[in-house]
Parts: sequence; structure tokens; C-alpha cells
Amino acid sequence: MLRPLATVAFVIATFAPPLAAQDARRPSHCIAIADAAPGLRYLHKAAWSDPIPDHAVCIHYIAHASFMIQTRGGLAAITDYSGFVGQTGLIPDIVTMNHAHSTHWTASPDPAIPHILQGWGAFGQGIEHHLDLGEMLVRNVSTDIRSQYGRAEERGNSIFVFEVEGLCIGHLGHLHHEPNDRQYAALGRLDVVMVPVDGGYTMGPDTTVKVVDRLKSRIILPMHWFAGSALERFIADVSDRFAIDRRAGPDMLVSLRDLPARPTVVVLRPEWLSD
Repeated sequence: MLRPLATVAFVIATFAPPLAAQDARRPSHCIAIADAAPGLRYLHKAAWSDPIPDHAVCIHYIAHASFMIQTRGGLAAITDYSGFVGQTGLIPDIVTMNHAHSTHWTASPDPAIPHILQGWGAFGQGIEHHLDLGEMLVRNVSTDIRSQYGRAEERGNSIFVFEVEGLCIGHLGHLHHEPNDRQYAALGRLDVVMVPVDGGYTMGPDTTVKVVDRLKSRIILPMHWFAGSALERFIADVSDRFAIDRRAGPDMLVSLRDLPARPTVVVLRPEWLSD
């Protein structure tokens, strides 16, 4: 039977893995200042089902705002989970959801999914997650969202951060505003950031650029871009200072030691998962 989301949140908040599992994760530098060494390159990957090398994670762009983050030990997390990820038997270990629109969440997640992290709580109260599964730590930073009739819902959505293999990977979700100083501090240093670039449904183009400039992530993954014109505008807005890497497929491998020296926008092409 599917547990109510409130119960799931309570289980998550109280879950504590054995010390051996906690020791399995390489410590990240999310709340520290660290720069990648110059001249290094990040890794490439052929398919999401391929083995993942040591000290690396696989990122697969599924669709819209959904990415899958996989570890070498077999953990799989899916962001902004809407209930369908493709023709696959894969059951993710973790799904995160935001409720700004129905394409970012589902009221009926697969009951076999062990950890269902909703990005909102009771109206205006937000929610807090700190899920440690050994190889991966998942936490969130609550943000406000617009609601009907121009109103705002405080703490109605979340930015999720995945700490894995020493990396800090942030998913901005359906972000409607620039984070404030407290929220930036809570996020810490993100090596990889998934940012909506639609230009209006979430943030306006100028605000989006301001956010990625301040985060100073080494890899920026555009998402939530609908038509190509919004994506191309974002690329044009940052191409004077960020490298641009257009990929033909949906996958990439990333490791801490192989981050690019220069902030790089990596354009992945979304593709449903298929066995």
C-alpha cells in the first residue's frame, strides 16, 4: 500500500543508515569554496544502462524537468517525477517532486519507490529533507512559488541538492524567483546545476542569467525549455563567458576530478528511459 506523503516525509526525517553506509559516500564541498583544477575534462557516456566508473555519476535528461542521477553502486534518483519515465522496468530509489504544475509531480507514485520526497508541505510551512543513503545524500532548500491570482505561496517548492561522489548537484525545480542570501548559503557551492530556461513560466531571462552567474557552477544543464527559441536565448545570454557544449544524446558522466576548468553549458537532448 502506498504510504501517505506525510508519513513518507516523517520516515525520511528519522531514517539513519548504519555508519558503514554513511562512510561509503565521498564527502562533498557544497558548503565550502573549491575550484576545479584547470585543464581537466569531464567524462562522456554512451547510455544510461552502461556501467559507471569509480568516482563518477551518470546524469540522464529524461524530459521536461526530469533527470536521472545514477551512482556506481546502483542508486538512482529522479527529479521532478511526474509518474512516467519511459518504457522501463527501473524502479528508482528516490524521486523528488514539486507541485507548481502537474508535470512536476504525481499524486500516485509507484508504491515500490522507497523514498518519495515532495518539495512542499502544509501551505506556507514548507518541508525539510535530509536523506542519507550512504552513496548519496539528498537535501532540499525551500523556495516560494506563485499561486493563483498573482499571490505567492511561501516555501511552496524546493531546490533539491544531491551530494554524491564528492559532487554537489543542484536541481532548481520550478523556481520562480532569485534565491535570497539565506537560500544561496544553504545551497552552497553547486558543481552541477539544472536550471529552467523557459524565460517566463519560471524565471524571466535576466533573472535566470543572474542566478547561474552567482552560483558559478562548472556545469549548467538547461531544462524546461519547451521550444528551442528559449534555449537559444539563454545560450546567447551566457555565451560570452560560458563555454557551450551541445550533445546529440541525453547522457553524460561527471566526476569531481574531471570538472571543466571553465563554466560550461551542456545541452543534453531529452530521451525517455528504455530497457
